[in-house]
Amino acid sequence: MRRGIAATALVASLALAATACGSGDDGASSDGPLTITWWDTSNATNEAPTYKALVKQFEKANPKIKVKYVNVPFDQAQNKFDTAAGSKGAPDVLRAEVGWTPAFAKKSYLAPLDGTPALADQSKFQPNLLKQARYEGKTYGVPLVTDTLALVYNKALFKKAGIDQPPTTWPDLKKAAAAVKKKTGADGYWGSTQGYYSQPFLYGEGADTVDAAAKKITVRSPAAKKAFTTWQGLFDGPGLHKADSTADAYAHIQDAFTSGKTAAIIQGPWEITNFYQGAAFKDKANLGIAPVPAGSAGKQGAPTGGHNLSVYAGSDQAHQDAAVKFVQFMTSAKSQEQIALKNATLPTRQDAYTARVQADPGIAGYQKVLGVAQPRPELPEYSSLWGPLDSELPKIAGGKESLDEGLGNAESAMAKLVPDFKK
Repeated sequence: MRRGIAATALVASLALAATACGSGDDGASSDGPLTITWWDTSNATNEAPTYKALVKQFEKANPKIKVKYVNVPFDQAQNKFDTAAGSKGAPDVLRAEVGWTPAFAKKSYLAPLDGTPALADQSKFQPNLLKQARYEGKTYGVPLVTDTLALVYNKALFKKAGIDQPPTTWPDLKKAAAAVKKKTGADGYWGSTQGYYSQPFLYGEGADTVDAAAKKITVRSPAAKKAFTTWQGLFDGPGLHKADSTADAYAHIQDAFTSGKTAAIIQGPWEITNFYQGAAFKDKANLGIAPVPAGSAGKQGAPTGGHNLSVYAGSDQAHQDAAVKFVQFMTSAKSQEQIALKNATLPTRQDAYTARVQADPGIAGYQKVLGVAQPRPELPEYSSLWGPLDSELPKIAGGKESLDEGLGNAESAMAKLVPDFKK
């Protein structure tokens, strides 16, 4: 997952799809290199320059291959690739959010990478991340960056409020929020109404939106209702900011935290560089990072996100071979170290966590919370299940509908996404 969570509605763009032809007129001639196209979905301002630099390094090391770099806005990329792949005009390589990988593999849009040079260092990658790149026993992506959610907090505000350790349960977080408000005047906690950010509450009760193994929708189970009741209770009380259901809610929460107006939020490492740009974290050491609080079952859990590099199955063999070589280069330990140092993102292989990478307190902090990150089930539709929650949770948090009514609506919408699942 990344910034695009809060993006505006998807906009189709046939023009961009037309530029992506993976197996069209870009074959190598007797006197020229073969050209492959890469759709990069990273942030165009903060992250893309690092990837562009790596493309140049790859081309220098591989003069017979040219890479046509295209930065595609994250919030548009899934639909654009789906459209382009369906018409045999997709890019040779896609930077895909981990939830997209099984969905595109199910449609036969991606080439399996098992036994190719792209996975030559398979043992170096974190097993859970490789698991998220698999579908029906085959691997369709190589993990490039990973992420999860954590409780991030302002150490100075917590100290002024007399809080020595980050809260480890949701009730403790409520108490901490009240203390921060009383002692500093700042809000103690500001929660999100987006579906992805509700996952820690579900995991904390041993619940989820669905039981993939049993093929059952569980968003209205007793455990899930308990989770959402806890989530709902964090929008009203001393030091707790009221729910923001506006289109700019994500930016509002982020700005309040980086400016020091809010002491704690739930957020992912894709915002590390933006944290450091805020007035509250000019001293990077002031950024506190802790595992998400535990639920009443005593469990801590956060979703595992990130991005894989996948190869388009519709390209010819020459383009696929070049694409595999490019994926191998981009996901190498050296490349991942460079990406981490420049973009403050988390590597997916242990040998990329060098001393220089771990010197960044943000990366080091998030690396420590990866232990409570849970991989997503092998269900192509899983990521799409947050869509119904994105529609209903703002209404619930804003008092426009009851919890039962909202979860009922979400369940009905999910049933259309996984029609073979029972309620």
